Amino acid sequence: MQIASFLNNLEFSDSKVVITPLIESNFGKEIRIAFKEGQMMKEHKTQYPITVMTVIGSIEFTVNEKTVTLAKGDVISLEGNVLHELKATEKSVVRLSLHKGDTVARVNGVLKL
Repeated sequence: MQIASFLNNLEFSDSKVVITPLIESNFGKEIRIAFKEGQMMKEHKTQYPITVMTVIGSIEFTVNEKTVTLAKGDVISLEGNVLHELKATEKSVVRLSLHKGDTVARVNGVLKL
């Protein structure tokens, strides 16, 4: 059994989005992403399906030039190989659920784009 919190020990950075791995299991990974207002993860993709949920705040989520606003509690899923971008419209925390074959290193690499 593993227990983690998306709200405890929460850190934000003025210089970049903060990515924190929380749980890794045989079937997937749960990642916390903390954004200050205006911070973003530029357009990127992964070969695996993902699920993204806004825990706190509001995120503009763009896919194929279509932008939707994900408010607190909203969730979106994508198949693999779909380009997408995230931008915080306010201080926000996002839950990223990854496939077990995906890596936290890949997610961190998005910040270097």
